[in-house]
Amino acid sequence: MYKRSLSNVIGFDDAPFARDYRGEIALVGTVCSGPRLEIVVRGHVKRDGYDATFVMAALVKDKALVHVRGVMMQGITCAGFNVVDIHQLSQTLELPVLVVMRKRPKLKEFFAALERVPGSARKRATIEKAGDPEQLGQVWVQRAGLSLEESQRMLDRTTTHGAIPEPLRLAHIIAGGMTTGKSRGRA
Repeated sequence: MYKRSLSNVIGFDDAPFARDYRGEIALVGTVCSGPRLEIVVRGHVKRDGYDATFVMAALVKDKALVHVRGVMMQGITCAGFNVVDIHQLSQTLELPVLVVMRKRPKLKEFFAALERVPGSARKRATIEKAGDPEQLGQVWVQRAGLSLEESQRMLDRTTTHGAIPEPLRLAHIIAGGMTTGKSRGRA
């Protein structure tokens, strides 16, 4: 059976921002070959906007990251409630997309908070289209364009210690460091 290569993965994370900030938020992507950092890219997304899917796709395409074989993100939103359509992103890039979360999301509370954001019905539909989170080892995942077995292989290939894959951990550290002057906390 052919097993596609799931090395050279880009992980995206947004930069920290003040609760009352309403402008654009930095979005950092780190490309790793296994656990080794190869490339860092940066874009910007609107707080609670609709552009995260497009910006992620553009960063991968515009930077000619032809060697990227998969996309990861920590959570299905960035910059507040800027929801990523993982199926659209997967189709646009013709790559698998894996959302990784430390804990099972509390969807009832999440959807209640989402109601306060303009366009909440559309955003909720996008989240529901992503499918129910599935437990995979120490983390929960949502996926587009790859099987659960391939998701496990992608996690195994990119996670060196702890539960969070290196592309996500490094994107988190870099986004925090470039925004606040130092990184803090866990990815």
